[in-house]
Amino acid sequence: NELQLRKVNRQYLCLAYGAMTAGGTIDQPIARHPVSRKQMAVIENGKTAITHYRIEERFTHFSYLRVKLETGRTHQIRVHMAWLKHSLVGDPVYGGRLRLPPAASESLISALRGFQRQALHATELGLIHPLTKQEVSWKAAIPEDMEQLLNHLRGQEHRP
Repeated sequence: NELQLRKVNRQYLCLAYGAMTAGGTIDQPIARHPVSRKQMAVIENGKTAITHYRIEERFTHFSYLRVKLETGRTHQIRVHMAWLKHSLVGDPVYGGRLRLPPAASESLISALRGFQRQALHATELGLIHPLTKQEVSWKAAIPEDMEQLLNHLRGQEHRP
């Protein structure tokens, strides 16, 4: 008898390409990509997938987002953000090639080039414990490499 852990709160922080004007909700079904079988994609008859996002911090060429999952599909955030044309920085599968902003400083270019994973971090996880029926939750601070990348962007934006 497998214990079913009902996840009630999953929040993530991520850095996406492009300046977004507002938060929103993506309600697009996801299934395995018909050709690239290791990838997922927005597919009309896929499984329901709902992602809520809001802007934590705006940059000229990037958006730092807080994302809340209503469903938990494989690669959901990465697939949904790519579908919105705001793929995650450093995502080798859904992000395409590295895009360097015009007039980026040498330090920002090197920070972006050096960021070798998708800029996505699970910051909060909450679930209902199957025995006690109490909500249990965890929080995790943003990793140093992602914080450093954000600090490079902050430094770039506030140059005279």
